[in-house]
Amino acid sequence: MSTPKERKVDHSALRVNQAFIISLSILAFVLDAVWLAAFVGLVMLVGTAVPRLSLFKRIYQHGLRPTGLVKPDVIVDNPEPHRFAQGFGGVVVALAVIALAAGLPLLGWGLVWLVVTLAALNLFLGFCAGCFVYYQLNKLGLPGFRVKPIR
Repeated sequence: MSTPKERKVDHSALRVNQAFIISLSILAFVLDAVWLAAFVGLVMLVGTAVPRLSLFKRIYQHGLRPTGLVKPDVIVDNPEPHRFAQGFGGVVVALAVIALAAGLPLLGWGLVWLVVTLAALNLFLGFCAGCFVYYQLNKLGLPGFRVKPIR
């Protein structure tokens, strides 16, 4: 049984978010649509800064979950490392868009594929690289990384 201090995260919402990031980023690459990559990065950054505005998670909350297409998977977890991971990914996609706009497609699409790979690692294998980095920074005592892993 959970205690009142335990915080919970719906991992189905995270997986839907990752699936959108992966699929739209791959589509952006296939279509060479820099605007679509920029859109994905913007959604990631806005969702990090203002979690209630996270478009892909809202699609889950207001579309997929109520219709029963995706069932909730709420577990005891900290949301901060996941937000950090998404924000870091959003920054990488923003750098990718800058590289693409500067005429550096190899670098730009390489950065997009880095985000796709890390999101896929989390979606398919359950390893959140950004969460791992967050907790390592917490261990080092860096300001802003205050949440410790749940045991």
